[in-house]
Amino acid sequence: MSDQNLSLIGPRLKRASLLPLGMRPFGARRAADRVVKRGFDLSTALIALALLLPLLVLVALAIWMADGGSPFYSHRRLGRAQKNFGCLKFRTMRLDSQEALARHLAENPAALAEWTLTRKLKDDPRITPIGQVLRKSSLDELPQLINIVRGEMSIVGPRPIVDAEIEKYGDAASDYFTVRPGLTGAWQVSGRSDTSYAERVRLDRQYVASQSFTGDILIILRTIPAVFMVKGSY
Repeated sequence: MSDQNLSLIGPRLKRASLLPLGMRPFGARRAADRVVKRGFDLSTALIALALLLPLLVLVALAIWMADGGSPFYSHRRLGRAQKNFGCLKFRTMRLDSQEALARHLAENPAALAEWTLTRKLKDDPRITPIGQVLRKSSLDELPQLINIVRGEMSIVGPRPIVDAEIEKYGDAASDYFTVRPGLTGAWQVSGRSDTSYAERVRLDRQYVASQSFTGDILIILRTIPAVFMVKGSY
């Protein structure tokens, strides 16, 4: 590049850096949004963990006392840049959950079809009585605040997926892997498991394309009534 061209570019870059945030180039706005989002995620997760510590301890003790197993469960999920991480949850399933699922699917063709389509079951034989309560109230997902502190998840974003779900996203998978998965998101406040998987993919793609800090706050506010209504949670 010639010295003349460089002399022209320099002043332009300087002028761009002096523009208000809303008038800066798209890439600069996105970078600033990511910094704000990460700061919000970290501070919110740390405050929530401190405030909810007594509740977390009580839930963990209740799970342990029920069957003597670990209160926590780490499931391998895919996050930003398709990186594997251990998504933390309170354990809501029996200790022999895999065997129970295999038997149930072998004996119930309708359940097998439901599992193949959504990877979820409305009548899941693996769920413990206390697990039912935790899932209905979404309390089972509170340990993911630790994932947020680690930088593996965000407060708001698409829900983390497993390897087998990549094909369901099709060409939208590349969009999904540009952001951190979220503790809550557009899908959670739009019916969750009562919606189709195609609708979930559409909502995730829409979120990635239009994400903003204001949009995240609106989703958080919508999450509160969605949790109390327990719609689509199982």
